[in-house]
Amino acid sequence: MQTPAPRDPHSVDPARDAGNAGDAERTAFSEASDALQRHRDPSPVWGDEREAVSLALEWAAAHATVATDPKTTARSASALHEAVGATITGDGIGAARAMELFDEVLLPATRSSEDPMNLAYIPAAPTRAAVAFDTVVSAANVFGGIWENGAGAIFAENQVLRWLSDLLGWPEDSAGVFVSGGTTGNLSALATARDHALRTRGRRPEGGWALACASTAHSSISSAARLLDMDVVTVAVDDRGHLTGPALEQALEADPRICAVVASGGTTNAGIVDDLGPVVEAAHRHGAWVHVDGAYGGAALAAPSARGRFDGIEQADSFIVDPHKWLFAPYDCCALIYRDARPAAAAHSQHAAYLDSIDRGESNPADLAAHLSRRTRGLPLWYSLATHGTDAYAQAVERCLDSARTVARAIQESEHLELLLEPELSVVVFRRPGWTPAAYRRWSQRLAAEGTILCVPTAFQGEVALRLAFVNPSTDPQAVIEVLRSTMLEADGA
Repeated sequence: MQTPAPRDPHSVDPARDAGNAGDAERTAFSEASDALQRHRDPSPVWGDEREAVSLALEWAAAHATVATDPKTTARSASALHEAVGATITGDGIGAARAMELFDEVLLPATRSSEDPMNLAYIPAAPTRAAVAFDTVVSAANVFGGIWENGAGAIFAENQVLRWLSDLLGWPEDSAGVFVSGGTTGNLSALATARDHALRTRGRRPEGGWALACASTAHSSISSAARLLDMDVVTVAVDDRGHLTGPALEQALEADPRICAVVASGGTTNAGIVDDLGPVVEAAHRHGAWVHVDGAYGGAALAAPSARGRFDGIEQADSFIVDPHKWLFAPYDCCALIYRDARPAAAAHSQHAAYLDSIDRGESNPADLAAHLSRRTRGLPLWYSLATHGTDAYAQAVERCLDSARTVARAIQESEHLELLLEPELSVVVFRRPGWTPAAYRRWSQRLAAEGTILCVPTAFQGEVALRLAFVNPSTDPQAVIEVLRSTMLEADGA
């Protein structure tokens, strides 16, 4: 065996130099962090937390800049326990060990939502600016429930809500609040609708209240109905998958208990936007509140090419959109907006001896949803919007729409794939003729384990299918097309 020549200590070693540079950066960061904390006295209980703070902030700063790992996936609880052991102990395990476990074991056992080839469910692709500012929100620790405590932060959130209201075509006195997610937003809006119906109709109808929605409505609608003790009247969709005005009219005439109608501004499974104009007209003729669930698809209001699909939303009563889905904000963030916020305040305002001094003349987020304590979760979106501008947001949404159209055309032109419907927004639904449900699962699991693409089976019109959700402007449609071309040729899916 040939003996390697001794290394020249002055030669360039990229790996060594990169490691040294990384160590130098970490040392510089820790020194800067420690210096910034020099005026913070140790706590009589927690002691000197400088190391814990520096480790966490250093990790957050580094993680905001690194590429995502498409292979990240779940592990069983038993496997994680074996790898991690007990972390909640009487004496604690120390900041360095806790951070080591999070970085090397716990985080790798999660799935990367923002990877460009994660096209399953509705993933998330926040801007780096929004992710970084989320650490600012946590560090500021603002109570965002009432104006008195969080005036400046709430003011900034309200500017974002104003931008969304303008996209809806709603009046200047419309108002809203950021809540945790679409389920909470839908629940709060429907609670407002039910309370408004009681106030305007005078009494609860025999048999209780009911809401109407399409069979394609999100599962959170039926969940909210159970919590609110409302029956769900399911309205059949047309052959295009839309809730229509005439079909809704029949349901409203048949059941006067219906006090609320939920329309979809982009269904999660197929990206379908209901016929909003006729739906709103029919509902209002019968005195029913109209709530538009745009948790996923509402972001397309920012894209000129898709805005026409939402015609009629101008007269709806409430609306949600999840910026953590397609408006490039980190989890968790849902914008809930009311065309007229007074019914929401009547339904949700809390009163107690210690709350009666609150200034009700200002914007109090606690008055508009089912919550009191809240973090100002709309601020990362505000920072990103203020940084990049709304034109960049429109461009980013348009890129996702264009990617969906490009991939849909390629599927349509393919000899071995079948496009199941023309995408209305950025969801593409297709199938591989000849494949069994087991074949779809094998294909999906194999490519997920390889880190090639994340695409999971779904059901569409009673058949097993696949869906691709494009919400990341960094996704390369040609890369997706190549994966579909090269991995789905075999008829048995092996």
